[in-house]
Amino acid sequence: MNTTKDTVVASPINLTDGAVTQLQRIMQEQNVPEDHGLRVGVKGGGCSGFSYLLGFDIQKDKDDVFEINGIKVLMEKSHAIYLLGMEIDWVEGLNNRGFSFNNPNATDTCGCGTSFSA
Repeated sequence: MNTTKDTVVASPINLTDGAVTQLQRIMQEQNVPEDHGLRVGVKGGGCSGFSYLLGFDIQKDKDDVFEINGIKVLMEKSHAIYLLGMEIDWVEGLNNRGFSFNNPNATDTCGCGTSFSA
């Protein structure tokens, strides 16, 4: 009988190949423990109303768990409404370098690309 609390469901978000490559590099460089996953979420604040959360964390009771291209993704169930269909990419350009969030639910975004309203 399997008693683990990991329940993998269809992912509401997508990680591009570039994002996956960078996340795997960061996980290796930072020695992220095996029991941690990539937490994707939102929090109140930022210049447009919400800011994105992206970091490594342990699974909590209120999380849904997804497997995206070999990366365990954690997301609070209540955040899915704001993130459904979002794509996370890695951008490497002359003027910016980092993760970008393409969120179809955002009605407005700020210039920095890390804050949105829905």
